[in-house]
Amino acid sequence: MQHEKTNIILGITGGIAAYKTPDLVRKLVAKGANVRVVMTESAKEFVSPLALQAVSGNSISDNLLDKDAEAAMGHIELARWADKLLVAPATANFMAKLTHGLADDLLSTLCLATPAPIYIAPAMNQQMWFADATQANLKILEQRNIHILGPAQGEQACGDVGPGRMLEPQEIADLLAQQSLEQLLTGKRITITAGPTREEIDPVRYLSNHSSGKMGYALAIAAQELGAAVTLISGPVNLLPPANIQTISVTSAIQMHEAVMETIHNCDIFIGCAAVADYQVQKKSNQKIKKSDSELTLTFIKNPDILSDVAHLANAPFTLGFAAETQNLQEYALGKLQRKKLNMIAANDVSDSTIGFNSEQNALTVFWSKGEKKLEVADKQLLARQLMHLVAQRYIEESND
Repeated sequence: MQHEKTNIILGITGGIAAYKTPDLVRKLVAKGANVRVVMTESAKEFVSPLALQAVSGNSISDNLLDKDAEAAMGHIELARWADKLLVAPATANFMAKLTHGLADDLLSTLCLATPAPIYIAPAMNQQMWFADATQANLKILEQRNIHILGPAQGEQACGDVGPGRMLEPQEIADLLAQQSLEQLLTGKRITITAGPTREEIDPVRYLSNHSSGKMGYALAIAAQELGAAVTLISGPVNLLPPANIQTISVTSAIQMHEAVMETIHNCDIFIGCAAVADYQVQKKSNQKIKKSDSELTLTFIKNPDILSDVAHLANAPFTLGFAAETQNLQEYALGKLQRKKLNMIAANDVSDSTIGFNSEQNALTVFWSKGEKKLEVADKQLLARQLMHLVAQRYIEESND
């Protein structure tokens, strides 16, 4: 974690995944971190404070009103000491407390008192993860720039299979180390499109697709973390605009094309993540089309190709496209890369209903002219960070050629 040691507070809450935290401390220390562990009372039911003290080399903090702690390093001093605050595992209960600003123990108080960036590694039953309350809390935390690490998908302690497992200690340590790297895109301007478009048929009907916008929004946050000034151009989605990111809302492909062309002139990197409709209805009805005949015929005309138009500009930015395919993934992606003169293309298989559209997870294979890299199934925010680091590296390499 760079040459100077990073001070990390590791907050442990009462989930079964707490048994992995001694290994997590060891992995963080191996990366060059000073680690101080803060435990909730319920965390002690799952992991020994003595074990954590042994691997961290520091005493464990667990009491907001500890007189001895106040005499040396009280909760305000501890909050100021931290370069980063990591909560792993973060239970559904703790996520709810963090969302609503509760401060009824040492860990929740530190989260309010620290100026350091906060990272949480959620861990819970998959049904709890998908609960409306948890998902609503997640959106608020993301909007506040709380960094969400995971969760992973797989078999859980309760026997269920699905998202909710805490990321493995090595993955968490690697992600925190990534966050400590020099901001590779400081001073760069990035435009990202996200979500679907809607093509009107009549005043009450439209054509669209299953894109949720989650990948594009995750990329916008990941690009901002690398120091870029981000413009997010979004189709209709059920997501909160990311904090401190200029967000332009559009509906149709034509509107998205116009918004992109208005902002692209001072753009260094363009990422076309939106699922833009290829066609629009040639003649939209001003009145609701009534159900009369047994058949209805509509004529469609092509929409402008935003990705191709950007990549073919005289001073085109570094351009990353997406290819959502149901078959022949590599063949179609490479064809699109060459045909549209892209710098990179990220391809995903949307025939797998467990990833991609309307899913919390995704997997990508990224291609460029002289290489490729497979990004395995992961939470979209984690995947977005991996992809943005790859984009930054390729952009810097091509800029130096």
